[in-house]
Amino acid sequence: MTSRMPEGPDARFHDDLIGLDPDDPEARAFAEHLHRMERTGPRFTVEGALDGIAEFAESSNRVRGHYRAMAVLVVSLILLGVAVSVWDTISGFLGW
Repeated sequence: MTSRMPEGPDARFHDDLIGLDPDDPEARAFAEHLHRMERTGPRFTVEGALDGIAEFAESSNRVRGHYRAMAVLVVSLILLGVAVSVWDTISGFLGW
């Protein structure tokens, strides 16, 4: 029986970050950063698109200052576009 290596950021301490303490918050944050940078997956599926949205939400929650303001602006503009499209569709349907 073979032992399975852990997947995700914890695997970094067995492969890339040998010798670093896995309980150290800085080492754990660096392992999570490396895992995010090397994570790949299909971007052309619904799951890939949802993963992209989740990554955007997670990264916008980590940033501060004007980067966070820009993320809020992007999301606000997307929601405004959706609201205008829905309003236009409903008003066209009802004949207003």
